[in-house]
Amino acid sequence: MIGSKISRRYAKALLSIGQDERIYGEYGENLREFATFCEESGEFFRIISSQIFSQEDRRKILEFVLEKSGFRPMVKNFLRLLLDKDRIGAIGEITDYYASLTDELSGMARADIIAARPLKAETLARLEEVLKKITAKDVKTFVREDESLLGGVVVRIGDLVLDGSVKAQIEGLKETMRRGEQS
Repeated sequence: MIGSKISRRYAKALLSIGQDERIYGEYGENLREFATFCEESGEFFRIISSQIFSQEDRRKILEFVLEKSGFRPMVKNFLRLLLDKDRIGAIGEITDYYASLTDELSGMARADIIAARPLKAETLARLEEVLKKITAKDVKTFVREDESLLGGVVVRIGDLVLDGSVKAQIEGLKETMRRGEQS
């Protein structure tokens, strides 16, 4: 896997071209479709991302898939470039960063929510409303569970982290008690 700096550079480059052509949304859909195909077809992904196989063989396999796809020519060229530069293994990371850039362009904030247990629909809806007020943007939420949390939620929106977990509250209480002892 390549570093996130390089993944961002590739995503930004494709986005810039997509903006110039006014079809960056379609590019994003093509990338997402390819990344999903790679996730679902593990063997295909292992072959095209592994340097064990020759560049020529990997290219032939990629070309076969690209011929069957309805991807935009620029996206096909982008995927070929990733293969040629041995960066195809980062397609998931590049696609995710591309999606976050397009969300930003659309005035959308991406919120990663980590919860101890599944959130009820009404709880998630209320949380989305609060986040919408905080960010002054529409919010797209991605929820995942982390059993190591005792309760509550942790929300990440870009660099902003809102830690409403029980663990954080206990730590805060401990710190308050320590300060009280020092006074």
